[in-house]
Parts: sequence; structure tokens; C-alpha cells
Amino acid sequence: MLWTRPLRSALSAGEGLLERALCVAGAVLFSQIPEFMQQYVQRLGGHLDEARRQLEQMRSAAVQSGATLDQLIASASANPDPAIARLGQVVRETAHRVDVLAGDSQAIRGASAFTRPFVFLRHLDPAIVRATWAIFRPAVPTTIEGLTYAFAGMVVLLAVYHGGVRYPVRRVWRARAARRAAPEPV
Repeated sequence: MLWTRPLRSALSAGEGLLERALCVAGAVLFSQIPEFMQQYVQRLGGHLDEARRQLEQMRSAAVQSGATLDQLIASASANPDPAIARLGQVVRETAHRVDVLAGDSQAIRGASAFTRPFVFLRHLDPAIVRATWAIFRPAVPTTIEGLTYAFAGMVVLLAVYHGGVRYPVRRVWRARAARRAAPEPV
């Protein structure tokens, strides 16, 4: 039909604009992933430094008492006074936390750009993620990793649009047009 040509032209222009907007949105959103991971790693390092400082204070107290940290933990845990016994548990948990945080930090920092998101997900601490998100500030990535994520974001959003919206809608429109163009049975 002649009257539908301007409508089709306007829809084509709108679709092109939508695709460009999706490219920009995907690039901006996905480029923030490395920035979030970087801010998370900084916060993780702060938690690790503080846990190490606390553990060092406990180790120093043990040495001043003529014992090792393990001996301090054992004697405090065996103490009949519940408060002192709990202190032994706190020292043990602090030592364990230092080990966990150090392992997580090393794993994330040592991962390649390709494996980092998977390693990050495997080693994330929900409390640190929440704290990082609470103060997260987006940034413009200027690294190859940031540009790679931006490109991946463009591809993902365009694929979702074409596979989840455009293709199914076009298929329905073509089927509807084919039914209209088919001769009616007599």
C-alpha cells in the first residue's frame, strides 16, 4: 500500500536510532564492570590490611606473653571463662579471615582479563560487594579491558534486541501479511 511507505520509513529510522541507543547503553553499562571490580579489589585490599593489622596485634600479644599465636589460641579456647574462650575463637576467625581475603585478592588480581569476571564471581564477598556498590562511582574506562567490555556490551544488547524482539516481531508481521495476501477460500 502506498500510504504505508512513510510509516515504514519512519519505523526504519526509529529502528536505526534504537539500535544506536542500545549500542551506547551496552557499551556504557558493560564498561563499568571492570571499574566495579577494580573498586571492589581496592576495598578488599583495605579489609585484608585491617585484618592483617588485627592479627599482627594478636601475634604481638602472644609473643609478649612468651607464646606463639597457635598457643595463644589453644590456651584461650581451653580457658573455663567463656569470655576468654570466645577470645580464642575470635583470634582463630581473624587468622582464617586473613587467609581467605588474601586468597581472594591474589586470585582476582592474578586472573587474566578474560577470566577475571568468573574468578571475581567465584571469590566475591557479599558484604564487600554491598559496601562497594554503596559508594561505587562510574568511570570512563581507558584500558583495553574496558574497551573490550564496552564492545561486548554492544554485542550483547544488540543480540538480545534482534533475537528477543526484532526477529519475533518481524516473523509475526510477515505471517500476518501472508495471511492477508492469501486468497480467501470460497
